[in-house]
Amino acid sequence: MTQSISGLDPVVMPALCVDLDGTLVKSDTLVDSTLALARYRPELLWKIPGWLVQGKAALKRHITSSVSLDVEHLPYNRELLQYLEQQHAQGRPIYLATAADSVLAHRIAEHLGLFTGVLASDGNLNLAGHNKLAAFRQTFGGNFCYIGNALPDLPLLENCHYPMVANPTRGLRAALQKAKVTPSRSFTEKTSPLKTWFKALRIHQWAKNILLFLPLLLAHALKPALIAGAVLAFLSFGLCASATYVVNDLLDIEADRQHPRKRRRPFASGDLSALTGVGAIVLFLIASLAIALSVPHVIARISPELALRRPYHFLVWLGIYAVTTLAYSLRLKRAVLVDVIVLSGLYTIRILAGSAATGIDASAWLGSFSIFFFLSLAFVKRFAELENLRERGGEVAKGRGYHISDIEQLRSFGSASGYVSVAVLTLYISNLDAAQLYSHTRRLWLLIPVLLLWISRLWLLASRGELNEDPVVYAITDKRSLFLGVIVLLIVLSAL
Repeated sequence: MTQSISGLDPVVMPALCVDLDGTLVKSDTLVDSTLALARYRPELLWKIPGWLVQGKAALKRHITSSVSLDVEHLPYNRELLQYLEQQHAQGRPIYLATAADSVLAHRIAEHLGLFTGVLASDGNLNLAGHNKLAAFRQTFGGNFCYIGNALPDLPLLENCHYPMVANPTRGLRAALQKAKVTPSRSFTEKTSPLKTWFKALRIHQWAKNILLFLPLLLAHALKPALIAGAVLAFLSFGLCASATYVVNDLLDIEADRQHPRKRRRPFASGDLSALTGVGAIVLFLIASLAIALSVPHVIARISPELALRRPYHFLVWLGIYAVTTLAYSLRLKRAVLVDVIVLSGLYTIRILAGSAATGIDASAWLGSFSIFFFLSLAFVKRFAELENLRERGGEVAKGRGYHISDIEQLRSFGSASGYVSVAVLTLYISNLDAAQLYSHTRRLWLLIPVLLLWISRLWLLASRGELNEDPVVYAITDKRSLFLGVIVLLIVLSAL
């Protein structure tokens, strides 16, 4: 046990002892540190089992010594923090009492400047539950107040003056009720679970998976069996994509907490625990795999004559998408220019996966158009991030390899890619391939000004700093974009 105590007069006022993980901070700092280890020092992950054999306190000491959490941007419970500031202003002795390692605990205490002393794990003793209670009795006698959040805090809440809780777990609430302990105050800072999970899983990003339907739609092969296969592929990709988004958010917790917008993400803000995120990843990947395996069987059952020649080719593309996304989250997103190539490639992979799920080949025209069009979207995403960073007075995008000085070059790359995609579309309309599918190909020329308008407006808004950093969010929420989308649909239908 580590402690640093000064000037305590237990007769005057009970010491106020505050737990850290889940209480003062809404997340678990051990899990956060482990995720930081996976992100910045993955070569040390294999040592964790050996550290764990030495005991939980030793594990915390090793991990805390290997990485340094950004204590300034931890997701503090703001209501509790305000209460502690009030108590500190009144001269009350406040102690940070945590099972976290003392090195981290002292850094947090130094940052906040509210604590009279720190009691924490020291690499040998894990200061939790009854160990923490024994330390309290040795230090304060029985004259202390305590604020906790989880079941291991029960012995302390039962034996303290004025027990208080912060975001208490269901298990602790039930145990307190059974023990007939009524908290004198509760510091609750939670959001709607359904809304939080909806945000964490990025359901709005499933809009990207509409690309799986493109081979089916552009080939005009709207048969029930193939539509069913495409719908299943859409669901499978959506679940896989949500799992990879959670992986990305868990690995990016440190960087997201320093970002003015991303710090509100459920895992970065502490609204969802990282451990539940890991569980969601496993569950969603299993569900995605199960649905992917069912695609060829459903198509064959509905229309045996349309049975896929390569029944599990979709599964291959799903695997490529998952591996590429993981590589992007772990390494490639920090590689300048490689990141945008990968991002644009992920869009094209969706088209190829849709082709594999329905057995309809994606044309070379569609592939060419998608490469340049989505490359433009990838560049505008990075451009918007840098533009917003410049407005905040920053110089280097954290977690990326880009500098503010790159912004004009990115504008050139991205706008050029967008206009090249328009050129590809003009070549397709002029080609005999279009005439085989459309009776009125001349009407397709109306698509050109619409697409030019959308791309030009996208880059104009980005240059003004008015674009959301995610162009997909912009596309599905911007009224003018939706209106232009309706015009595109009407033009295509009129050309049939």
